Amino acid sequence: MPEWWTYTLSDFLLFSPRTYYRMIERYNAAVWPGQIVALGLGLVIAGLLRRPTPRQGPIVAAILGILWSWVGLAFVWRRYATINWAANYLVWLYAIQVLALAWIGVARGRLRFGWRQDAAGIIGTALLILSLLLYPALALLLRRGWRQAEVFGVAPDPTVIATLGLLLLAVGPPHWGLLAVPVLWCLVSGATLLAMGSPEASVLLSAALLAVVASAWSRRWSQLPSI
Repeated sequence: MPEWWTYTLSDFLLFSPRTYYRMIERYNAAVWPGQIVALGLGLVIAGLLRRPTPRQGPIVAAILGILWSWVGLAFVWRRYATINWAANYLVWLYAIQVLALAWIGVARGRLRFGWRQDAAGIIGTALLILSLLLYPALALLLRRGWRQAEVFGVAPDPTVIATLGLLLLAVGPPHWGLLAVPVLWCLVSGATLLAMGSPEASVLLSAALLAVVASAWSRRWSQLPSI
């Protein structure tokens, strides 16, 4: 029996990269033209960031909650779980995030977003642009074809990256309770992609690291005494 330290991430992988991306291709075909609707909602969110009104926060949180619900049920539970038994447990992360968005963002109205020019705002904007525009293009750049593109609001990874970006654009101190699940998903999905040898792994892991560092720095900066 091999010693435990001889195992690598790929030894724990329950499916091949071909199986994973073929699943995404079939999922995209099944939900089309949902990708256009989801991207449209992403542009609506981007437009709402221009006006941080009292109603803006609950609307953005509600849209995010709806998209997290869809991805959790339609992708993670109905599709991903067919090739990865662990997805039956991962779907609870989505349920937790939806409830947190509904309570903190919608019911209590504690979220308000806006474009900012500090470090957290710049990183948040970059992550939002990455999730909406650049992440779907990775499938083409990696020669997998547009049928296997992962789109915000439909696929989990770009949806999670966009959520991290939006939380960095939230006004006020960091919302660690809302950041926890997206960061955890980035670590789990990033490790899975790393085991598959997929370049997207570095994108997810970097997004998680940047979100945590930027949030911690933003909190520390806000606590410094004014001169």
